Amino acid sequence: MNDLKLWYTSAALNWSQGLPIGNGRLGSIIYGGIEKETWSMTEVTYWSGKTERIESHSKGKADLDQMRQHFFAGDYKRGEELAQQALQPKKQNFGTNLQMCHLILTVEHQGEDLQRVLNLENAIFHTSYTVNGNNFTREIFASHADEIVASRYWSEHKGGISFALGMEGQIENFTQRFAEDATITFEGQAIETMHSDGKCGVFCQGMVKVVVQGGTIVVEGDQIVVRNADEACIYFASNTDYGKKDEGWLQESGRQLEHALAIGYAKLKENHIFDYHRLYGRVNLDLGHSDASRLPTDERIRLLQNGQDNDPQLFALFYQYGRYLMISGSRADSPLPLNLQGIWNDGEANRMQWSCDYHLDINTQMNYFPTEASNLAECHIPLMNYLEMLSQAGRTTAQDFYGCEGWVAHVFSNAWGFTAPGWETSWGLNVTGGLWIASQLREHYEFNLDREFLAQRAYPVMKEAAAFFLDYMTLHPQYGWLVTGPSNSPENSFYIEDDVYQLSMGSTLDQVLVRDLFVFCLEAADTLQVDFDMQSKLKQAIAKLPPLRIGKRGQLQEWLEDYKEAQPDHRHLSHLISLHPGNQITLRGTTELSAAARITLENRMSREALEDVEFTVASFAASFARLEDGEHAYKHLTHLIGQLSFDNLLTYSKPGIAGAEKHIFVIDGNFGGTAAIAEMLLQSHAGEINLLPALPKKWHTGKVSGLRAKGNIEVDIVWENGELMEATIQAFSAGQTFLRYRELSVPLVLTPDYVYRIDKQLNVTHKE
Repeated sequence: MNDLKLWYTSAALNWSQGLPIGNGRLGSIIYGGIEKETWSMTEVTYWSGKTERIESHSKGKADLDQMRQHFFAGDYKRGEELAQQALQPKKQNFGTNLQMCHLILTVEHQGEDLQRVLNLENAIFHTSYTVNGNNFTREIFASHADEIVASRYWSEHKGGISFALGMEGQIENFTQRFAEDATITFEGQAIETMHSDGKCGVFCQGMVKVVVQGGTIVVEGDQIVVRNADEACIYFASNTDYGKKDEGWLQESGRQLEHALAIGYAKLKENHIFDYHRLYGRVNLDLGHSDASRLPTDERIRLLQNGQDNDPQLFALFYQYGRYLMISGSRADSPLPLNLQGIWNDGEANRMQWSCDYHLDINTQMNYFPTEASNLAECHIPLMNYLEMLSQAGRTTAQDFYGCEGWVAHVFSNAWGFTAPGWETSWGLNVTGGLWIASQLREHYEFNLDREFLAQRAYPVMKEAAAFFLDYMTLHPQYGWLVTGPSNSPENSFYIEDDVYQLSMGSTLDQVLVRDLFVFCLEAADTLQVDFDMQSKLKQAIAKLPPLRIGKRGQLQEWLEDYKEAQPDHRHLSHLISLHPGNQITLRGTTELSAAARITLENRMSREALEDVEFTVASFAASFARLEDGEHAYKHLTHLIGQLSFDNLLTYSKPGIAGAEKHIFVIDGNFGGTAAIAEMLLQSHAGEINLLPALPKKWHTGKVSGLRAKGNIEVDIVWENGELMEATIQAFSAGQTFLRYRELSVPLVLTPDYVYRIDKQLNVTHKE
């Protein structure tokens, strides 16, 4: 088998064993086997709910001042009561992303030698099998280039293809019509009653067309039936009215289908492979091979579960799978960014209080952690667009709830840019949720150094966020520090004597994010030579921000005070964003804080009741990579892949965690794990390019090409027996940096469009 394939020799019995395809808007999980195959169809904008102004009971700064007096006086009980009264809105029509429909293909024959294969090199899914020596193949792909999902079904012998194709809506308000030309037209509205009133939601319209060569094709009841064809092609198109201003969207599916039929299946496939590979082909990763590489993917996962981890190529597969999922789920023209489940949806989060939405207290952020370093900057653009919408909506929230300038968003958001606090302050009053996700703007700029992007997109949004915090923050009466509050450290809590509280002043997460925000805005304004008065305000504010603090147990404090954690086994590690993805803590620059961060990680890891969650494990891996501890990073990646991934390598959250009722697919573990692997091989967060900073022993020999570093730089690395052999650095912008390998560090001046070849001693051996 090709190294970069997920493949299986048994049927996928359910959604969690199926394999994903996507074109940045339409997605499908394909499961089943020989006799029946289901395509679970989704669309990223297919949301229940609606845009609406959230009523606030707050009197703005007057209420804030009253709450803060109680928190500063140590009366947390009364402070939280006042926050609940003023800053806890009612849940309204927030909504959720929903499944759209299932296409179901059934055949009457049985077969053998089944193989299901997802090829990451060309983003095509195959099902193949034999019947009495006759080979059958079905393939399917989601084309971004031509905006359609296309499938072909054929066999070696003419007249061998017979099947029935039906459709099942996954919502109540769904209708379908069958035409005699083997076309299904469907319509629906995304409505449900868990997260909205069951009356509001996005409308969809779509078409399915079956085309055959040879044989017959007829409509029988609610199925299209093909008999004795030489081959058959199925085309699926669907669109929604999300963001549309007129009825023209209703013709989009017909136009896409007509175009697909005009150019034909072969051309659709050619266009799809070319469009996909221009992104996917930028990075190649080889971590070594073993006999396990020849086994089906589910068997390899099982070996990893049982402690047999001699399978370095499985980690390379997981990494490239993460890049595949990013390309499949988030394109430059995607109307929305990746949500809690990417663009796919198992339906489980919709049936409980979670919602398949945009969690802004780690999950959506982690979705986009790997984009820049893994050379997929274009896939970051939907998030950039979304952030602009969020910042506009957040101006109303800033004024209504806090009486402040600028914009703010909290713990989660939806397709319309929900920015209000959540409807329970214990988890909903994460006042820096919007700021945390907006830091991706800074990340995008630092990797690409696009001055136009800085001036027109990143700085304007971040400047308005800075305006909010300059207006919102207050001086701590004891320390004289400028602090946020009331707010939380996402979803965590602490003891004051024997009572548990969630809200406080100046949580570590807030202070890290605000410092990064102010420093970025100050540097950006200076680069752009604008807003000199604001530069002065930012300098004064930065001087008053609190430092990171170390608690009496040697740990990095999660709050301004050294509170005792009510849940020391909690899944969130929000204060450690100072280590990753931030860089206020670095191994060599802040040695005491680095040691405190390690103690924090070790304390959390040592807990028997640690909430074993996909995003937590990915955070562990990336954090240890930043500490240049490759063995611990590897340990957590092994756990993520072996213990928290379905057979299809999609990551999940376990039952009982945050209210999960069963294993629920959450895609952030895939992207967090992908980002952690990149961090183990290359880092560029501390003013240097660090080669192989956290290489584990199991990846002793390998090579990687096409990784990106901050400063608009591309890096290739080759290593043998755990030692660097050579590196190639290509600069696309002028600059200077330091090049590091272990304790060797040398300065490097970069000239645009030059390629530097580096030996194991970090000498430049060739420049071209």
